[in-house]
Amino acid sequence: MKPKKIPMRMCVGCREMKEKKTLIRVVRNPEGEVSIDPTGKKSGRGAYVCRNPECLKRAIKQKQLERQLEAVLGPETAEALQAELAAALAGDAHE
Repeated sequence: MKPKKIPMRMCVGCREMKEKKTLIRVVRNPEGEVSIDPTGKKSGRGAYVCRNPECLKRAIKQKQLERQLEAVLGPETAEALQAELAAALAGDAHE
C-alpha cells in the first residue's frame, strides 16, 4: 500500500514549507473581509501562517499577507488578525 501524501504549504511569514494541518489559514472572502479560517474550509483566497505570532507580524509588516490575499490590510484588520490568532492559540492550548 502506498503511503498517504501529506499536503505541504508555505508560511507567508517565515517562508518555510510545513504540513498544512500545522498552519493556520488566513482567508479573504468574496466580500473582501479578511479573517482567520480555523476549519480551512471557508471559500475565498487563502494564505497560510505558522502558529507563531511573530510569523503573522512579519507577514503583515513585509506585506506578504496583502500580496497573497490580493487585499489591502488596514491597521485595524492587522490587529484583529493578531487577536484572532491569539484566541485560536489559546483555544488549542485548552484542548
